Amino acid sequence: RPHSRPRHPGARTMLPLLLLLLATAHSMEQLRYKPTPASSPLGGLTTTSTFVLEQPRCVFTEAHGNAVIWLVVAVPAAVTNFNNSVGPGTPERAFQRFPTSAPAYMTLNTTLLNYPCPKPAGDITVLRVGSETSCARDDARPTCNGPLPGPGPYQVKFLALEGSIPVAETSWSEPITLRTARPPSSIPVTGSGHSAGMIAITSILSILFAILLAGLVAMLIFWGSSSTFSKPEAVTVRRYNTHHVYDQPAARL
Repeated sequence: RPHSRPRHPGARTMLPLLLLLLATAHSMEQLRYKPTPASSPLGGLTTTSTFVLEQPRCVFTEAHGNAVIWLVVAVPAAVTNFNNSVGPGTPERAFQRFPTSAPAYMTLNTTLLNYPCPKPAGDITVLRVGSETSCARDDARPTCNGPLPGPGPYQVKFLALEGSIPVAETSWSEPITLRTARPPSSIPVTGSGHSAGMIAITSILSILFAILLAGLVAMLIFWGSSSTFSKPEAVTVRRYNTHHVYDQPAARL
């Protein structure tokens, strides 16, 4: 063609090489680790708004020494198409918008220094997700570790970022479901078909009846003691003067 220039012979071989280098530069290490709920002997591992995870000890290596390790919390529907390039603190990853307009958020950022390997003896190496209440409505804290808004289920993973570049990630956890608060009226009573509300009313009436009976018994005892120990009334004895009868002589005619 006129005005067209012949391509350089090495152009076709350089393009695949550049694409390969670009893909290598942005490749991310897939770690063979799946976050798991804690098995600590401590109580309250799962509540209505929090759950406890094992820390990822001996998971990230010295190669990730300059990275910041984040915990990602997501609803299951967001797991398959989760975009690692959307960083923490953005509206798409803000806790305050979770899960309505942000199907995942990022929190509990730390470095490898806080996940030493091996675990020191006696350390409780757990993370409580949902423990911060002060920042739950603070839009200036999009990475807040706030209380979870419902029973879930939720899935989590750990993501290591160097600046804004993801360098390593774990697998997603299995779905985690929180406890559900139950109203008193829905709590079944063993061995009875009555509701908890009816049992409560019966208990209150029984207590009131016992108080009334105790008051009646106390009144009876009080009245009985009053009639027994009261001062008897003084008996008045009238005094009579004895009149002496003298025989008087018959009246003379």
